Parts: sequence; C-alpha cells; structure tokens
Amino acid sequence: MNTAKSLPYEGIRVVEFTHMVMGPTCGMVLADLGAEVIKVEPIGHGHEGDNTRKLLGSGAGFYPLFNRNKKSLALDLKTPEGKEAVLRLIATADIVSENFKPGTMKKLGLDYEALKKINPRLIYVTLKGFLPGPYDHRTALDEVVQMMGGLAYMTGRRGDPLRAGTSVNDIMGGMFGAIGAMAALAQRAQTGEGQEVQSALFENNVFLVAQHMMQYQVTGKPAAPMPERISAWGVYDVFVVKDGEQIFLAVVSDTSWKIFCDVFNYQDLFDDPRLANNNQRVLARDWLIPLLRERLKDFSAQYLSEVFEKNALPYAPITAPHDLLDDPHLKATGGLAPLELNDGRTVNTVLLPLSLNQERLKVRQSAPHLGEHNESLLSSLGYSAEEIQKLSNPS
Repeated sequence: MNTAKSLPYEGIRVVEFTHMVMGPTCGMVLADLGAEVIKVEPIGHGHEGDNTRKLLGSGAGFYPLFNRNKKSLALDLKTPEGKEAVLRLIATADIVSENFKPGTMKKLGLDYEALKKINPRLIYVTLKGFLPGPYDHRTALDEVVQMMGGLAYMTGRRGDPLRAGTSVNDIMGGMFGAIGAMAALAQRAQTGEGQEVQSALFENNVFLVAQHMMQYQVTGKPAAPMPERISAWGVYDVFVVKDGEQIFLAVVSDTSWKIFCDVFNYQDLFDDPRLANNNQRVLARDWLIPLLRERLKDFSAQYLSEVFEKNALPYAPITAPHDLLDDPHLKATGGLAPLELNDGRTVNTVLLPLSLNQERLKVRQSAPHLGEHNESLLSSLGYSAEEIQKLSNPS
C-alpha cells in the first residue's frame, strides 16, 4: 500500500474531531493527498470511539470508506489529562477539523477562539448543517437539506420528493471543507496566520440546485422536476428493450441524429421536416420517444451497446453500485484498491476520482482500529509508557 513518491500535503498535520460522513470526507481528501490525519476518538464515559464504526444498513460502509489513510488517537476529553494530551497535539497541528453539533467544541474548550491562542497558525475547519444565520440552531442531515433545499423536489416527481441515492451533500460539503483548508494553507504561506474555514450542508445543497435557480431567473419559468423536465436533447432517455432490460440512449446533436438514423435505417425519421434539428426533436418528444421505444424494444441491450459504442453515440447500462466492483474500466485503471476492514476481511474501496502525474492516489493505510496509534502519537508528545497506558485506558 505504500508509495515512494511524495504527495502534495506531506508534512501537514490534521487533527480531526469528526464522525459520520461530512467531517471524515474532509479529512479523507487531505489524507489521500498526503497529510497526516489524526482522528481523535472519544473513550470513557460510555464512549467506545466514533459511533460510525457501529452503523448498520446504509451506514455500514461509512467508517472504512471515509477514514482510510488516518491514524486513531483514543482519549477521554472529559478528563483534565485527556484534554491536556489533545491540546499538546493541537499545538503541533496545521489543521483542526470538526463536525459536531454547534457548541460542542466550545464546551470542551476546543473551539477556534480558544485554540488560536495556543497555535496562531492553526487552520480550523468547521463542517456544519448551516452557515451562521437564522437556521444555524437547527439539526441538519443530508436528507433534511435535500428536502428544504430544492434537491429532493428536483429528483422526485411532482408531489413525491425523493432524496438523491447517495450522501451528496455530506460528501461534497466535506470536499468544500478540504478546498477551504487548502486555500487557507496557501494564504497562511503568505501571511503566517491561520483562520477559520466553514462549510455547510444547506449551502452546499443550494449550490447544487443553483443552475435551476438561475434557469428560473433567465427564463421566468420554474424548473420542472427531473422526471417532468423538458429535456435539452431530442433523444435522452432510458429505454426498455428485449427481455425487459433497460439501457440509457442519447442522440444529442444533428450529426449524431444522422448517424443514428443511418445505422438503424430510419430514413423516414431523418427525412421528416419536424425532426430536422435538435430543438425540433425536443418539441416532438411527445410522439418521437414512444415511436423510438416501439422500434427499439426488440433489440438486446448488448446489441444496442455495441452499435452505440461503435458509432460514438452516448449510451449507458443501468448499473447497481455493487456491480461496479467488477467494472472492467475501474479495474483496468486502478480506480479500486484493496482495503482491510477492522474485522480482518479485505475488500475493495474507491479512490479519489483524480490522478496526479497520471497516478491515482493510493490507500496507504486502511481505516484504523480504535486507538491504534495512541502509543506512537503520545510518545512523540513526551508521554511515558505509564502515562500512555493511563490515557488509553481511563477508568
């Protein structure tokens, strides 16, 4: 799992107080890029580390996915000794990040105002439900902001709002937190001073629907939910074909329309003056799409895939997430990498969707066991073996 080449954020130390998805995503991005990310997890007083470790169902993948390439330091922050240990650590850090409820870090004495006094160069990333304002007292979840932020309205049918099928705001909000930290690092190189960075789920969601907000202002018409939208393209749909299989097919330009009609011998459609250009085909969708559904229904999805690929026409199979574990492109390009779960099983994880110098960013360490790095980290902070034992096993 190790890589000999240096990474952009090697030498940057991040101390994170995070759980769930948004905060850990921010740290994962920085960790994948080479930062030393230390995950401080609570123990004592009924705590056994990040509660995300124990989630079932749709949350079962959160911990191993978003906490790779990190170290775990388990402390009881409610004791003076645990608090002192984490303050010693923060004094050596470049970045602190947190995504707990408003007021939690202040109650612990770990808010930005307190920490910048001991480390003026510190960059403090706070990842919340809302930026400061009338809503910031509310408890936010990804689904909450999707509902109130227009995304569920756009995804579902009118009167049937539907959340997106993944934690889009948590993940993207964490990414914006990392981008903010990167910007603050660049500014610190000029000024020598740290700063507070804030990222929020609601504002992230609003950014996602900004195109529809702008559409309304440009056209004067509200954006229709995606199932009802007027497509910008004449052919841009999921088709049910032979044996009930589904496939997405698109014909988005006039040149593509000619190719499509030639390949399938649809000269009658190509000669129809009502279908002469894309905008006319958009206006004809109410009868054109049912006609194409009828004509294409007896072809297999495999055949249509081969024809569309051969002629550089856009198409896509309808794929479930677990099917991507066997995707030939991901396997050939190194987009999947082995990762060891805390129970010892080896699985495949998805790498960041970018490359540097034509190389993907590697998994250097699987998500850590609780307190896995207590001894090495606390020893580096000057603690004796006896003190480390006491800090790691609070009564």
